[in-house]
Amino acid sequence: MKWKPFPFQTQTWQAYADGYSGLVNAPTGSGKTYSLLLPAMLQASQSKGSGIKVIWISPIRALTKEIEGSCQRAIEALGLDITVEIRSGDTSQSQRKKQKDKPPTILITTPESLHVLMAAKGYTKYFKRLECIVVDEWHELIGSKRGVQTELFISRMKGLCPLVKVWGISATIGNMEEAVDVLLGIEKPEQWVFVKADIKKEIIVETLMPEEIEKFPWAGHLGIRLLQQVVPIIYKHKTTLIFTNTRAQCEIWYQKLLDEDPELSGLIAVHHGSLSREVRDWVEDALYHGNIRAVVCTSSLDLGVDFRPVEAIVQIGSPKGVARFVQRAGRSGHKPGQTSKIYFVPTHSLELVEAAGLKHAVAVSNLESRIPYIRSFDVLIQYLMTLAVSDGMDPTQIHEEVMNTYCFNSMSRQEWYELLEFLVHGSKSLQAYEEYQKIEIDKDGIYRVTNRRVAMRHRMSIGTIISEGMIKIKFVSGKYVGSIEEYFISQLTPGDAFWFAGQPLELVRFKDMIAQVKKSKKKNARIPSYMGGRMSLSSEMSAELRDKIYDITYGIADDPEMQKLLPLFETQAERSHIPTKDELLIEYFESKDGFHLLLYPFEGRNVHEGLGALLANRISRLKPMTINIGMNDYGLELLSDKDFDIETILTPELFSTDHLVGDIQASINAVEMCKRRFRDIARISGLIFGGYPGKIKKQRHLQSSAQLLFGVFKDYDPDNILYKQTYEEVLAFQLEEGRLRVALDRIREQTFVVVRPSQATPFAFPIIVDRLSRERLSTETLEDRIEKMKVALFK
Repeated sequence: MKWKPFPFQTQTWQAYADGYSGLVNAPTGSGKTYSLLLPAMLQASQSKGSGIKVIWISPIRALTKEIEGSCQRAIEALGLDITVEIRSGDTSQSQRKKQKDKPPTILITTPESLHVLMAAKGYTKYFKRLECIVVDEWHELIGSKRGVQTELFISRMKGLCPLVKVWGISATIGNMEEAVDVLLGIEKPEQWVFVKADIKKEIIVETLMPEEIEKFPWAGHLGIRLLQQVVPIIYKHKTTLIFTNTRAQCEIWYQKLLDEDPELSGLIAVHHGSLSREVRDWVEDALYHGNIRAVVCTSSLDLGVDFRPVEAIVQIGSPKGVARFVQRAGRSGHKPGQTSKIYFVPTHSLELVEAAGLKHAVAVSNLESRIPYIRSFDVLIQYLMTLAVSDGMDPTQIHEEVMNTYCFNSMSRQEWYELLEFLVHGSKSLQAYEEYQKIEIDKDGIYRVTNRRVAMRHRMSIGTIISEGMIKIKFVSGKYVGSIEEYFISQLTPGDAFWFAGQPLELVRFKDMIAQVKKSKKKNARIPSYMGGRMSLSSEMSAELRDKIYDITYGIADDPEMQKLLPLFETQAERSHIPTKDELLIEYFESKDGFHLLLYPFEGRNVHEGLGALLANRISRLKPMTINIGMNDYGLELLSDKDFDIETILTPELFSTDHLVGDIQASINAVEMCKRRFRDIARISGLIFGGYPGKIKKQRHLQSSAQLLFGVFKDYDPDNILYKQTYEEVLAFQLEEGRLRVALDRIREQTFVVVRPSQATPFAFPIIVDRLSRERLSTETLEDRIEKMKVALFK
């Protein structure tokens, strides 16, 4: 069959040939890559001189291999005399030296690797023939500090090569115009264009339903019960990707699938970011060639890798966001014109509401915005250090370039001078300590790092991805298996077994930050737990969730998911109330645990975490008391051993946005969150050093160092630029202050419906269980207690 280009591809080819920069927006599997790859390659092959002419930035390493394959096929088909190579963290030292001596025409790389290249002497000559920068999957980078790294690299290349073209490739997000601004900078090129493909990707969503609905659901409980419905899906399709939201869940599902059907052994695999590169490569190759039936994976396979044998997607648990769900669905039917098929597997009953909301959101393309980071001074400090380590940093020139980025356009002169002071002397409170004085200024005013040890430590620390302390796992024979978080391994003793890479392993010894293991036959191996991993509903998903619940109050249950949930809603209505759009449901009851005050804004876990901290702080000022907080995506619980006296405290003023930031910062939650967040900012900015290869510092040592610095800034330097950034990030990204303000405004306009049920309701039960699960009960103890609670609820 003869291939015919889409109109958006020919439009992009023409714009590129005419010297334009821009952004291409098209659905997954529609040929976005070739819309820019072909014109970039052709122009690079025709221009004079050798060296890097095209830089293709990819957010994940797995995607770099796919792009390289597309390049090689096009080079052979067109008979071009150009070369293409990959540069990432996996590139060998010999290959890096070869690339330095003889650069390829097209370099496929990641944001981190580009900054490592800029840290090398002579980087300006290395990039002097650059014609174009293409940022693939821009929607994935824009909402992260890796996006800031990309902005800074582009700003530097514009300074070096004024005629360089900048292009992005993006799936649809809610803020496409802003995405263009972030990519191209405040002062856009004279010639730029936004190319949108007129292609509608059909997505079929099917929800797997449990036979019976638990009227008192709890998170994570239901998914495994639907395992028997997932196995036939694997056999029905040539290849299936089974997406989980966490690495622990990934290992559990792989193990449970094999327990359910041992015939799947050798036909399914596991894939997540903690596995070794070798293991992931093997899985990806097997997927590509159709040698396995299914892969249980995490976001490690989210992005545009073209696994054409994939016919179906299974999503375990709510993805909490519409765009993530659409992205994953697009892994199937990854060809122009093909339909994507995705099965939704709820992990508890109320996730059926999210399933119904997802279906509607997909149908009307109600996709989330990706909020770009602004004023990320830790990334800027790292970037300025990178330039000082290599050829020296000219503050006048770099200030002009940086000010044109979206991230730092609002930076004041005073803040810029504070950053320069930070580089030379540390900060006001640290200038007496030599280790923080890293840069010298030469007679021409150029900032340079002259200390080799400082330069080496900086090069080793480049990057913005900060994970919990990772421990390498190796067999006793020496073969590398992957990495796991330090805090999990620290709970094990030699002889203990745990599941990893789809197999039970036994810890032999823990030495020099390496866990040596051997294969185990123990069936009671532990599942590794990972810090974080709990995602919150996006604002779009929260709105969909509220609408579906409000519909119930009007007798509307058009979706099969909502019809299935009617017994749960009937029980909720009998024991309490289902709120309408104009109501805030508040439940208040006493148990042997104390007084339970529950509110249901349906705004998502992050907003409820901030709201819980805020309300606890304000209530305790009115009436001194100790309050424990629990939350999920649907509501929040305040628990105290004292009566809340709700008739007195429940006023619209309790939900005021006046003094909001100060009240949040006064809550102990915000301080603890900031301490954790500051550790990452301190690592990125170079305030603390993670250690040398083979001698990585223990996580508790890094945390204590960070907390020490945080305390110094808090007590002696509260205007410190990184200290203030910490609070800004916690408010914006963790507590989602913007969404919290909107929620508070909405709550004040609602009628408070206070119900005093005799015991927990279907809405309250999962929130109480969530709180109990964080009280570090053993799994057996937690499940026993949940069963006792459920028995009591049915009396």
